[in-house]
Amino acid sequence: QVQLVESGGGLVQAGGSLRLSCAASGRSFSNYAVGWFRQAPGKERDFVATITSGGGLTRYADSVKGRFTISRDNAKISAYLQMNSLKPEDTAVYYCAATGSSWPSVSLARYDYWGQGTQVTVSS
Repeated sequence: QVQLVESGGGLVQAGGSLRLSCAASGRSFSNYAVGWFRQAPGKERDFVATITSGGGLTRYADSVKGRFTISRDNAKISAYLQMNSLKPEDTAVYYCAATGSSWPSVSLARYDYWGQGTQVTVSS
């Protein structure tokens, strides 16, 4: 089983940046696609970004495309989400997840492993 722990969340002003980290454990992590999802109060958990096991392919939600960048470092058993030009509507708990397969997905159901989330708050 893969364990994931997010960090790097906090309070920033609109237009600012944050870099979220996802520290993983488990030998299989390098074989799995990774995704970032977010959940705002009173809303469902939404797809943000995903990356293949080798890092060669990425996909982003339209709402974050051009502002967020997903990456991974399998040697460090970690994944990251660089968030730039943050907006108040980006405020949410951000979750790191791993699929259990090498191919990425935008569907929550395809992810077998989840972290506990890190809070991102963007003030206006």
